[in-house]
Amino acid sequence: MIEILLSFSIATLALAISPGPDNIYVLTQSLINGTKSGIATTAGLISGCIVHTTFLAFGISAIITTSAELFYAIKVLGACYLFYLAYKVYRSDEHISWEDNAPRKSYAQLFKTGVIMNLVNPKVMIFFLAFFPGFLWDKDGNTVVQFYILGITFMLVSFLTFSGIAVLAGRISEFILKRKGVGVFLKWLQIVVFVGIALYIIVD
Repeated sequence: MIEILLSFSIATLALAISPGPDNIYVLTQSLINGTKSGIATTAGLISGCIVHTTFLAFGISAIITTSAELFYAIKVLGACYLFYLAYKVYRSDEHISWEDNAPRKSYAQLFKTGVIMNLVNPKVMIFFLAFFPGFLWDKDGNTVVQFYILGITFMLVSFLTFSGIAVLAGRISEFILKRKGVGVFLKWLQIVVFVGIALYIIVD
């Protein structure tokens, strides 16, 4: 069991540091709002994994993915939500200020957005279905407990990795935000990230 969990943790770490929609989103939020906001975003993204783990453990994910219509509807819903976030950024002010490390969005807002982004991304569901079963150490035992242990391990490793990204990005955010015209760049960077994740979700 210990050897399998260690292998699972190493695989999770490799996936977490590989460029992907989640860690890129954490990176942009940390650059724009600072380290604490990046960690709040990370907490939201990781919290959504509790739901995916539960769905996997009780077979709900398998049921959803076998229904092409339902699965496609979730993909469309997720993409529409991200396009909506991109539109909100487009309509927002381009001016970004740095005052007493205060984020432009509250930590609760960033946490909530992270949770929703995770839940409306059906590719996370498929990833869990494909990745987790290969690390079960007793297929004849209680798989529900094993899936939850794997899920908690996945969330812990991912949280620490994403938080590290948030800290590194937050360290340079104050320097970046003092640069003239950076507000326009970061605004469009957010738009590109949201639209990119939406396309990632909707395209097979």
